[in-house]
Amino acid sequence: MKRLFIFWFFLAAAILAKSQQQEVPFTFADRDRIIQTEVKVDALNGRIEQLDEKIDQVDRNLNARMDRLDDKFDTYFTWGFGMVLGAIFALFGFILYDRRTTVAPVRRELDKTIEALRDMGKEDTNIREALKKVALW
Repeated sequence: MKRLFIFWFFLAAAILAKSQQQEVPFTFADRDRIIQTEVKVDALNGRIEQLDEKIDQVDRNLNARMDRLDDKFDTYFTWGFGMVLGAIFALFGFILYDRRTTVAPVRRELDKTIEALRDMGKEDTNIREALKKVALW
C-alpha cells in the first residue's frame, strides 16, 4: 500500500512537471493585441490627465466661490451683530430715560409731602418727633 501511494505520488508529480514545461506559442496576433492595449492605455492616460485638469479647475472655481460666500457671511454677520448691539444700547437708553421720567414726578410729590409734614411739624410736636426719628426734620 505504501509503495502504491509512493508510485502514484511520483506519477502525479511527473505529469505536473511535464505540463508546466510546455511553452505557449507567442504569435504576431498576440503582439498586435499588446500594441493595441498599449495604445488604449496611453489614450486613457491622456483622458485621465484631462479630467485631472478639469477637476483642478472646478476646485479652483469652487474655492473662489466659497471665499466670496465667506466674505458675504462675514459682512452680514458683522452688520447683524452691530444691529443687535445697537438695539440693546437703544433699549438700555430708553430704560434709563423712562426711569428718570417716571421717578421725577414721584420725587416732586414726595418733596411736597415732606414739606407739608414739616409745616405740620411746626405746630404739632408728635409729627415733629416722628420726622426726627426718620431724619427728615
